[in-house]
Amino acid sequence: MLPLSLVLLLSGCSQLTVLDPKGPVAESQKDLIMYSIWFMLVIVVVVFALFTYMVIKYRDRPGRGDKDYNPHLHGNTMIEVIWTVIPILIVTALSVPTVQTLFDLEKPPESTASATAAKEPLVIHATSADWKWFFSYPEQNIETVNYLHIPTDRPIEFKIASADSMSSLWIPALGGQKYGMAGMQNTLYLQADEQGVYDGRNANFTGEGFAAQTFEVYAESSEEFSNWVEQAQNSPELTQDQYNKLLKPGLTDRKTFSSTHLQWVNHGTMAGMDYAIELHGEAYEKELHLKSGDIEIDATDEE
Repeated sequence: MLPLSLVLLLSGCSQLTVLDPKGPVAESQKDLIMYSIWFMLVIVVVVFALFTYMVIKYRDRPGRGDKDYNPHLHGNTMIEVIWTVIPILIVTALSVPTVQTLFDLEKPPESTASATAAKEPLVIHATSADWKWFFSYPEQNIETVNYLHIPTDRPIEFKIASADSMSSLWIPALGGQKYGMAGMQNTLYLQADEQGVYDGRNANFTGEGFAAQTFEVYAESSEEFSNWVEQAQNSPELTQDQYNKLLKPGLTDRKTFSSTHLQWVNHGTMAGMDYAIELHGEAYEKELHLKSGDIEIDATDEE
């Protein structure tokens, strides 16, 4: 039954996004996941084999008597050393590659191709608010809401923060999640090696509109990305009044602007930590009763 169970388990792995990586960060995390799974499966097999051996060898059976029982036996140094050393070795074997991977992911992913190895990361400020995402491109001076475009074969440096409740930026096909908080900025490096459209979301529960706080990532060639940037730069500018309204708790559709909110506030700093709360403090105390299909919700309206 055990081999059959393993076959059934592993046959479905190709359908899991985290095990179908589209970039070097996700690839390294997938390798670590698979290493841990196989390592622990080996441990399970060994433990069950020893368990079966003990049950069979030392089971109570006719004719056995008391010849194998010594009521005055006290301790066994060899066994105690073995069951102390083996767990230490297991934890070490799992910890070393995990720690190495974690430290490697705190810097831009390295590419083996010389054409992409020298590329500087594209900086994108990812700011969450209940329940939407703002993606600011300071170098290109554009901002999008609930979607973003990135070039392939180039590291992306996400600077993650939150305008209100604690969130988590997660794009499963490109790598693991990292938290965003008001008054604090975290950095997450990701990269897409394949063109495509990837799903992203807030992975930290933030209340009523949490399930709808999703976005799409369009990974495209450098030329296509440049064309999109040029088009986005022709969009209307983001005014502070517009941005203040967008910060109000609720859902909103995709939007594109030819400027960013960073000119007024950076929620990842202490100065910008309470910006949204000071504007819409009362709205956070009310239930919004969001309904399927609603796009923009006025948090101050009552049914």
